[in-house]
Amino acid sequence: MKFTATVFLLLSVLMIGLLLQPAVVRAQEAPAFSIPTLQIGLEGGDEDGNLSLAMQLIFLITILSLAPGIILMVTSFTRIIIVLTFVGRALSLQGMPPRQVLVSLAIFLTFFIMAPTVVEINERAVQPYLGGELGQIEALQEASIPLRAFLLRNTKETDLAFFLRTADLPRPETRNDVPIWVLIPAFMLSELTRGFIMGVLIFIPFVVIDMVTASVLMSMGMMMLPPVMISLPFKIMLFVLVDGWSVVADSIVKTYGL
Repeated sequence: MKFTATVFLLLSVLMIGLLLQPAVVRAQEAPAFSIPTLQIGLEGGDEDGNLSLAMQLIFLITILSLAPGIILMVTSFTRIIIVLTFVGRALSLQGMPPRQVLVSLAIFLTFFIMAPTVVEINERAVQPYLGGELGQIEALQEASIPLRAFLLRNTKETDLAFFLRTADLPRPETRNDVPIWVLIPAFMLSELTRGFIMGVLIFIPFVVIDMVTASVLMSMGMMMLPPVMISLPFKIMLFVLVDGWSVVADSIVKTYGL
């Protein structure tokens, strides 16, 4: 988190300085009461093939704009938010806890689960690149190794085989030979499947409580009374007694081998 904040701050300072420098220079040279103009140019790369500072900033800003999609595609966020949504639906709660709370919890659980992968990427690619030990292409290749390992570890063989067959690709000799554009949709499909499986398992005990409550009300002749109104306190008490949120979080984390 400290490294991420430092990088964002550095990018902000560099971007502001890059944008304002032409305007400041022209404002100093221009006559009084003139309006300064702003010009931004793109320089070519150096002899080693590295991009100029302006191109690097544009590249990083583009990645930041695509960050929500990247989080959904290559992290554990999708499975976590599906499971947490199922918990709220199983408890029959109307907007409790709020959607923003569930999303925030899913984000921080994602940080916790992805921390080992992010730390490895930082050690293998980011720090050597910032230190000048690796070029841009080499840094991207090194960063893809831990991420690919995470995706392969949590992708079902059947989903991977489905996309390979659909793309009409030959069977790879090793799992590391799977193209990344095939691996990512297979990973997403696996996350959706496992998220729904966990959601159904969470739903079952609460459905049993609803069925028992409805049977008791019918036997007492109270058919006009909604069963959910009576079963809701019992479901909440059961969830609190078993420390439900801790159990759900523990179950999610353990599915990723942590």
